[in-house]
Amino acid sequence: MHVFVTGATGWVGSVIVRELLDAGHRVTGLARSEEKADALRRAGAEALLGTLDDHETLAGAASDVEAVIHTAFDHDFSKFVENARQDRRAIETFGAALEGSDKPLIVTSGLGALSLGRPSTEKDETPADSSNPRQSEIAVRAFADRGVRASTIRLAPSVHGIGDHGFVPILIRMARETGVSAYIGDGENRWPAVHRLDAGRLYRVVLEHGAPKPIYHAVAEDGIAFRDIAEAIGRGLGVPVEPREPDHFGWFASFAGGDFSSSSRITRDMLGWQPTGPSLLEDLARPEYYNA
Repeated sequence: MHVFVTGATGWVGSVIVRELLDAGHRVTGLARSEEKADALRRAGAEALLGTLDDHETLAGAASDVEAVIHTAFDHDFSKFVENARQDRRAIETFGAALEGSDKPLIVTSGLGALSLGRPSTEKDETPADSSNPRQSEIAVRAFADRGVRASTIRLAPSVHGIGDHGFVPILIRMARETGVSAYIGDGENRWPAVHRLDAGRLYRVVLEHGAPKPIYHAVAEDGIAFRDIAEAIGRGLGVPVEPREPDHFGWFASFAGGDFSSSSRITRDMLGWQPTGPSLLEDLARPEYYNA
């Protein structure tokens, strides 16, 4: 199968590319620079220069392949609303290009919009009026009845592994800067987690099963108490672990205090996907996690 992948040199996207190539698929990856294009070619993929704002390029690529996997997202939180709009426009471009083709369009979302007071499941839909600016799931859902096999893979808040540059490194950086690894309240709010290799493998498995369902959860651990994460970081950095008010975390407070516990039981039962990577706390016990 010929697959177009955005975010193809990214944290999860690069794993997806390797998974697809190793399984015998042909891959074209979107690359923002010649340097990234060269990295894709060295990996054995083809490269298409462009950005998520190059809608004609995206539409042409989607028309030329048998499936699209969209993982690219600008995680600069200082312009999160703008980046969410860019993401939605890209998804709408892909959907329009694939309309009526019955080709899979697999997009990426997160579990941060589903703080339900219980473990969320693949049956829980993000409401159309969600206040979360990131509307990836809602955007792709609109094409499900228009001849597109539209699916969303929801990633856990921590997609971890050595070289991580996501949410956990933000906590590590805060702990370094403030001299304390902090949590809010009793720290019993829970974060799901998944190793990046397991997350990348799930995209391939979903694709090879024909992406028959609208939602999948890339979750290996349903929920790790935030205090346990703070304690692991405290041990790794040799700093105290203490409760703090939400303003200690600034713009990150809603994430640090959020309870995002989620199950992936439906995904596992449907696809036979079984995570095999180390746990988040096992990764955080490794000195390499603190080298950045």
